[in-house]
Amino acid sequence: MQGPLLCDTAAWNWFPSVYTAGAAAKQAAPASMERIMTMNQPSDELGRAVANAIHAHWVLFLIEGIILLILGVAAIVLPVVATLAFTLVIGWLFLISGGVGLVTTFWMRNAPGFWWALLSAVIGIAAGIILIRWPISGTISLTIVLIAFFVIEGVATLMYAIEHRAQLSGRWGWMLTSGIIDLILAAIIFAGLPGTAAWALGLLVGINMLFGGTAMIGMALAARHPA
Repeated sequence: MQGPLLCDTAAWNWFPSVYTAGAAAKQAAPASMERIMTMNQPSDELGRAVANAIHAHWVLFLIEGIILLILGVAAIVLPVVATLAFTLVIGWLFLISGGVGLVTTFWMRNAPGFWWALLSAVIGIAAGIILIRWPISGTISLTIVLIAFFVIEGVATLMYAIEHRAQLSGRWGWMLTSGIIDLILAAIIFAGLPGTAAWALGLLVGINMLFGGTAMIGMALAARHPA
């Protein structure tokens, strides 16, 4: 009879320890959940703040989206004009940034790297003047930069898709297709030089404005009502 009694005694000695561990786990669980909720509160508050800001100014976002949409359609319809306009805008940006850089460089002429900063400012001013004075030549240069971008982007996308085809499962095929399309675009633009330089930049800028304006209009309409 001592055997079962010893077993029962051991069991009763074991159950309180299990109960104590379970109670400790139940007490620790709310604490951990509270910590997780506390960590998520800043991101939730930030999301609500952004949503409230968009809701408060949704009309402005709508107007901006409509303007972008109109400009995008105009750039697609008149890509040559859009290309020249884009080249002039880039030229003015280079000129203004180079001028500001030149002033700040001489203002902080005792700082390290003075000559490199001066060289960078002078190159920016020179590039801006060239693009503004000779926009056609600048358009060809920018188109060559665009071709290089498409080539680099396409090759990088292809390599990424091939190396991650196991992890991305079915999605790697879409990435592979995207990389191939980038390379095809680069080949088409390069094969048509210098003729493609007249419309390639304007067309791509127009497409970008079209999608950006459409997305902004959708965001504004969705933010009409408070969250």
